[in-house]
Amino acid sequence: MPQLVDPILIAIPFFVALVVAEMIYARATGRARFEPRDSAASLVMGLGNTVSGALLGFLALGWFLFLERFALFDLGWAWWVWIVCFVTDDFLYYWSHRFAHTVRWFWADHVVHHSSQHYNLTTALRQPWLSPLTLKFIWFGSWMVLLGFPIAMIAFCSALNLIYQFWIHTEAVKRLPAPFEWLFNTPSHHRVHHATNPRYLDKNYAGVFIIWDRMFGTFEAERDDEPCRYGIVKNLGTYNPLRICLHEWVGIVRDVAGAKSLREVVGYIFAPPGWSPDGSRGTSKQIKRRWLESLERRESEHAKAAAE
Repeated sequence: MPQLVDPILIAIPFFVALVVAEMIYARATGRARFEPRDSAASLVMGLGNTVSGALLGFLALGWFLFLERFALFDLGWAWWVWIVCFVTDDFLYYWSHRFAHTVRWFWADHVVHHSSQHYNLTTALRQPWLSPLTLKFIWFGSWMVLLGFPIAMIAFCSALNLIYQFWIHTEAVKRLPAPFEWLFNTPSHHRVHHATNPRYLDKNYAGVFIIWDRMFGTFEAERDDEPCRYGIVKNLGTYNPLRICLHEWVGIVRDVAGAKSLREVVGYIFAPPGWSPDGSRGTSKQIKRRWLESLERRESEHAKAAAE
């Protein structure tokens, strides 16, 4: 087995340099936006994620080492295995990310990354602290180990995926040439993903290859006539890292404590974010449906007025 260096450690100086460059660009042109307290909160969240990964990473590693003995194949380290590993990891990332937006248990962790109302390279570093405790690695990480990819190779490819995603968190890059935009995730596509506009909700889950969204019906192009509004449906209004980290978990505990049936308990934990027994809060699907109904009414009224 080759000795692999953690590529994220190598990338950190480049992350810092790019953040500084974007800040200078923003100040000089006004084409990117920073809020010092928001950026500081994102950096603290990124540091906490690194620490928690070091402290809790043994959970995933222990599980994968256990599974390794049941692997169906021994794929080895051939060059083509690396390519298949990277693409497979990105495919599973798409589904993991999609579930992180549609299952509240996973959203409670992932919402941290979406909680900023700004969109710049520091937003990429705004990461959760409790990810291993969600046990998401069991549902989405196990497949590659069982297929026979070496654990170190999986970790390396996953790190490359995360490094790629750093640069797409910016408003400084508008659109790239069409072939690149069609195949790869880009700043334009990922701005849509971070937007709270009803048109953009729950779209563009890709990590590296946007083709997964095109294949599975979750792609939405950024529109010049509808600028992205960033954050979450109900913004936190705080830069406190502890509240950013824990607010949705606290919400789950509060909802479960007030549940009146087992159905409500299950719904509050595993239904989509925004689910409530009476539908009063509004999931993404409900928000989009109401927006479409409103759009249809306006178009009907305009058509009627034009006919008169």
